[in-house]
Amino acid sequence: MARISGVRERSTALWRIGTCAAACVASLPAYASFMSGETLDAAANVIALVVIFMVPVVGVVAFWLVHVLPEKIAHKRHHPQRDAIQVLCLLSLVFGGLLWPLAWLWAYTKPVLHQMAYGTDKHEDYHAELAAEGAQATNAPKIATPSDLRADVSRLRGNVERMLAKGGTPEELAAIRDQLAALEPRIGTLATAPAAAVKAEAH
Repeated sequence: MARISGVRERSTALWRIGTCAAACVASLPAYASFMSGETLDAAANVIALVVIFMVPVVGVVAFWLVHVLPEKIAHKRHHPQRDAIQVLCLLSLVFGGLLWPLAWLWAYTKPVLHQMAYGTDKHEDYHAELAAEGAQATNAPKIATPSDLRADVSRLRGNVERMLAKGGTPEELAAIRDQLAALEPRIGTLATAPAAAVKAEAH
């Protein structure tokens, strides 16, 4: 019993010493900042100017970048109704962002009804880009071989078939048809050139 009471007295004494030490530390003078005087005032003025001018600008830019995300997604996915999605994003700005979730969902939806109505699920610019890529490949300056030209013609014919399947516009099909018409004489020229060279060597 004497040993237990001695342990209790020691723990009580240690607790009292710890409490007194904590009270002494807490009673020391505290400083709110490592700066003082005019330096503290100047720093406070700089922080206030940053908060007043920079924070709203950053907030507006971040809000705008998030707000045009559906339009960028629709453009990347060649959505056939991306112009309507862009208009919905602009209307959402007027209505405080309430229409933004609809524009986001619309940008990710597969345009099944548009494909049923118009025969394509891509924006008309997608087919124009395909035609432009075909024109660049045709007009590229290079030493063409018959196999290269046949590959170009087969690729262009494949583009025509895809556009017909997806409902390409007549202007785009006419552009590809003109490219094919320009390539076919070159194939004939390259095919007859080796034969002429062989005849010249034989003579």
